[in-house]
Amino acid sequence: ETFNSGFYRGWKPTVSRNVPFVVVTFSSRELVKEKILEWKMLRSCSENNVEKKTNGKEKPEGDVVRLSTLENLAIGITSALIAGVVTQPIDVVKTRIMTQAASNAVPYKNAIDCAFTILRTEGWRKLYSGFAQRSIYMCGLWGITFSLEPVLSSYLEDKNGE
Repeated sequence: ETFNSGFYRGWKPTVSRNVPFVVVTFSSRELVKEKILEWKMLRSCSENNVEKKTNGKEKPEGDVVRLSTLENLAIGITSALIAGVVTQPIDVVKTRIMTQAASNAVPYKNAIDCAFTILRTEGWRKLYSGFAQRSIYMCGLWGITFSLEPVLSSYLEDKNGE
């Protein structure tokens, strides 16, 4: 059995899906995180100004705006959904190529042929088949990962400081 047959038949489309998925997930995470932190900072500043005008108390300088675990969970879910929308067509092509040996259909020549065949014969929506099912595990996985990362990092930093 050669490297491009059987079990390894879909390795190129798998890599072609996973690399963009991770890039989009982490890029969108940083973008969403930055926007939420900006919003929280603006809200904190406006609340601080109201406090100054009403009772003269000021928050101590240097207060750091942080994200809660729930906010990090939401960021993980959002990032996974964005990446899923971008990479789902690649996932469908990958799955078709990997499973074509078990089918009686005419085999695809390559990933491009597979994608165009799906578009021509089944329509663009077919490239998003399975998105809901894939989203369930993607959102759970990345939501948990991004919500636990700051907690575990803080724990390990404290442990390292002891």
